[in-house]
Amino acid sequence: MRTGSCEVRHLFGPDGRHALETALRRRPLLAFDFDGTLAPIVERPDDARVAQELAQRLELLAQRLPVAIVTGRSVADVRGRLGFSPRFVVGNYGAEDPEGDDGLGLDGSALDGVRARLAAHAADLRAAGIQVEDKRLSLTLHYRSAPDPGEAVARIDSLLAQLDSGVRTFGGKCVVNVVLAAAPDKADAMRSLVRRAACSAAVFVGDDSSDEAVFAHSPANWLTVRIGLDDPGSRAAFFLSGPHEMRPLLDAMLSVLNGSAAGPAA
Repeated sequence: MRTGSCEVRHLFGPDGRHALETALRRRPLLAFDFDGTLAPIVERPDDARVAQELAQRLELLAQRLPVAIVTGRSVADVRGRLGFSPRFVVGNYGAEDPEGDDGLGLDGSALDGVRARLAAHAADLRAAGIQVEDKRLSLTLHYRSAPDPGEAVARIDSLLAQLDSGVRTFGGKCVVNVVLAAAPDKADAMRSLVRRAACSAAVFVGDDSSDEAVFAHSPANWLTVRIGLDDPGSRAAFFLSGPHEMRPLLDAMLSVLNGSAAGPAA
């Protein structure tokens, strides 16, 4: 397993182009996070969509290699936002896999105690600009619209201070997530997808703390890419500056698969 490095290199540098070419020649599974990766993070999560120019390129890639979306959103929520048809869609940070063992026998009622606590404080949460999203197998508290983000985080931390042993929390970009303690993470999901796709390797692109499980535990022949420079401790092998570099990345992938040298499009 790759142990990671303090140095995260840009994918469009010489080392990154070589790594991309090498990875694609292994005929890997191509997997992408959604928010902050294929779709820019927006003020209202319901407004997020994959741009048509990206969806067209992703559809072309899906005709050549197995493509997966591995997201924190529910599968039902994300499918209509893609604009193309990937082979796999896994939601709830790895816990919801309709074509595998959907939910893996997980019982979303383990979150009922948190649900009740949040419902009892619904008015206070709304006043603080916090939105609660219930995805059955996970809960997400969004505070991007909070007038005082620090106060919002403190309020969330207070409400989630004493959780049942069956759940756990982790942060993200202006969100706090509550998931089942027994739920698989994205690294678990990726291992399952690679096996089911009969691939020997994978390319994974993500941008958030939930993606770090994949970055940290990927085998040496996987290519991992983090979107953004907000986490200097990321375990990803390479980085891109932001979602605006996804189109050049997809163009570079298609170029390699079409037998040309890899390189971002102008």
